[in-house]
Amino acid sequence: MKRHLSLVAAALLVAGCAGTPSRGADMRDMPGMGHGTAKASAPPLPPPATSGPGTDVYAHDRPGMLSPAVSGQRNLVYVPNSLSGTVTVIDPATYKIIDHFRVGAMPQHVVPSWDLKTLWINDNNSNDLVPIDPVTGKPGRKVAVADPYNLYFTPDGRYAMVMAERNDTIDFRDPHTMQLRHSMKVPCRGPNHADFSADDTFFITACEFSGSVLKVDTAGQKVVATIALGRGAMPQDVKLSPDGTAFYIADMATNGVWVIDAATFKKIGFIPTGRGAHGLYPSRDSKTLYVSNRGEGSISLIDFRTRRTIAKWHLPGGGSPDMGGVSADGKVLWLSGRYNSEVYAISTQTGTLLKRIRVDAGPHGLCVWPQPGRYSLGHTGVLR
Repeated sequence: MKRHLSLVAAALLVAGCAGTPSRGADMRDMPGMGHGTAKASAPPLPPPATSGPGTDVYAHDRPGMLSPAVSGQRNLVYVPNSLSGTVTVIDPATYKIIDHFRVGAMPQHVVPSWDLKTLWINDNNSNDLVPIDPVTGKPGRKVAVADPYNLYFTPDGRYAMVMAERNDTIDFRDPHTMQLRHSMKVPCRGPNHADFSADDTFFITACEFSGSVLKVDTAGQKVVATIALGRGAMPQDVKLSPDGTAFYIADMATNGVWVIDAATFKKIGFIPTGRGAHGLYPSRDSKTLYVSNRGEGSISLIDFRTRRTIAKWHLPGGGSPDMGGVSADGKVLWLSGRYNSEVYAISTQTGTLLKRIRVDAGPHGLCVWPQPGRYSLGHTGVLR
């Protein structure tokens, strides 16, 4: 596949519902995946979305809309076990564990690269990233990176953003080599999760240990505003609404989801969901937001249109649903059981627990791969 496409060709691919192919280095250029020198630049994307009626930032995430970049990649679920320093690999078709390998200390998340050609394991305590080749499902050579709690990518693919939670910085790096370009000290404690505006001009970041949210200018790489959510707040995952008008922020201390107006950057609501609200996952039809309530073993469903809770699914026998993602066909929600050494496969049609799979201790940010979309913004699979 050619590394660069004309805008005309890219537009034709989008119109054909195939998604835009990768615009970055191929697997030969990734650390641990062979030889070559990656290019840090990326050609321009199609124009960013605008907010409001008719907008759907997840329009390219429908079932079957897989990018040509993921052709030949294995359909697998990767589970980083934080307390064990291992990764468990599950075949979602059979619910069987098919591989298991050791990585560094405290692997937190498995993150798809912007160009969809690499999965990065975030070894938080050993200060490294481990690339996985999604064609083989095998890990490569470690890359030294300070405090990689979480990992995101700017929408143009030019920077990787390491959420250095204990260092209170967001580190902008080359998306291929992971060489540091700029470290931004943040005015809060514990930056951990993020999401971008519909027009890509800014992103917001949750600060777990200070109960605040930051607005960051994407191009300028600087904080431009801050919101204090409330006394005792511990914000976690962040997701933009399909129409781009609001951000949803899970708060595991106040047991629900904050709603932030994207245009004014002000709090406009709070939706109670359940004890320990943690992970946020849009459905493949952009109608529903799944909220994992880690402290009570349940998943709440929020209707994006009404911003109301419409259902709650309880895991039989309890559990600690945490981070994960929706299957490519939209039929299964996969979540790690953080405190129960297990993984849950849940039907998105009925809320039924399809399978409970035993894994190592401390499973956290599991990644279901591949997923529909043109490019990855990071975390466990935020694709657009």
